[in-house]
Amino acid sequence: MDLEERVADLTRRVADLEARLDRSEPAAVPAAPTQDGFWALSTWKKQLAEAELDGGGVLFTGAVQLPSGKRYEWQAGYSTESLLASELASAAEALSALGNPVRLLMLREILLGRSTVNSLAQVADMGTSGQIYHHLRQMTAAGWLHSSSRGHYEVPVERMVPLLVALAAAQR
Repeated sequence: MDLEERVADLTRRVADLEARLDRSEPAAVPAAPTQDGFWALSTWKKQLAEAELDGGGVLFTGAVQLPSGKRYEWQAGYSTESLLASELASAAEALSALGNPVRLLMLREILLGRSTVNSLAQVADMGTSGQIYHHLRQMTAAGWLHSSSRGHYEVPVERMVPLLVALAAAQR
């Protein structure tokens, strides 16, 4: 499968996921694990072999329900070759935006339902409204947030699971 086909397939899957979220359909039940317990990895390895990607790749997936009741499902797979050949400046910008304790606190509070500057300003250690706007601009520019309506911020659907994967990757 060439890059164009993979992008088209991912675009189709994202559209399907977004349509499911819009209709509030229940999440699909995951396939039963294989005997070794690595059912997602086993499927991914087969797909890599079929695509003749001998260098392997990375797959991440998740199904998330926030306290607000919003559900997110997402998966993405990248070949090792494409990741090592990717533009590092944009990756550095996105990771840099997460590299601040106040921004991480802000993201957590937004995921918990505080979506306006006024509600964020009520959280201890968040700073002034001017500082909050500064952080919101940086995270919006890096793609971690967008304004869903006037004055309300949310994590875009396509960034929800990647954000949680980044936080999981930072765990010790």
